[in-house]
Amino acid sequence: MKEHFFQCPYCWEEISMLLDPSSSETYIEDCEICCNPIQITTQFENAELVSFQAINIEQ
Repeated sequence: MKEHFFQCPYCWEEISMLLDPSSSETYIEDCEICCNPIQITTQFENAELVSFQAINIEQ
């Protein structure tokens, strides 16, 4: 697992997340500060993170 830091698209606080470098995926995870759902999309190549997106889910 690799720790990755980014800003929440809702509250703009810096949060961290553990990412699995064995697969690229898209999933939903709640912000640990404001609890709003964030769509996370990761892309790994050779166990290195090459793309990361954290976008808000308009509700």
